[in-house]
Amino acid sequence: MDKLKKVLSGEDDGNTEGPGILERANQASTLAWGTRMKGFIICFILGVLCSILGTCLLWIPGFGLAVFAVLYSVGNICALASTMFLIGPLRQLKTMCAKERALATVIMMVCLALTLCSAFWWKNNGLALLFCVLQFLAFTWYGLSYIPFARDAIMKLCSICV
Repeated sequence: MDKLKKVLSGEDDGNTEGPGILERANQASTLAWGTRMKGFIICFILGVLCSILGTCLLWIPGFGLAVFAVLYSVGNICALASTMFLIGPLRQLKTMCAKERALATVIMMVCLALTLCSAFWWKNNGLALLFCVLQFLAFTWYGLSYIPFARDAIMKLCSICV
């Protein structure tokens, strides 16, 4: 368990040099390990609940699609932010901008913004739904980047199906 705590808090990065900026920021954090875990769980569950609630409200005539777009986007933001409790905001941003995740991160954030613009500013439900689907696909591709060889397996599966 101690090894897991060190890896998730950024203290064990396999680097034998002195403490880096991310490690110093983590050490300066006032959150205890238990508090970090509680924050992660609460934020993640809140994100999942927002997404599920948005899906349930999708079928309300008139404004259901706009409510779905907002709740789904808020759910994705909460789910993404939940990992900041585990590894810290700086390391989270660093991993999001890593070479293997940068494109998925950009697509996900752009689709998230376009979803909200479609729902509120342009009031185009079709576009909001399209951007929600693209947001889901980008978030899934982003999440798969954390599982070794998952993206390769999906690509191989798709090439077999085509």
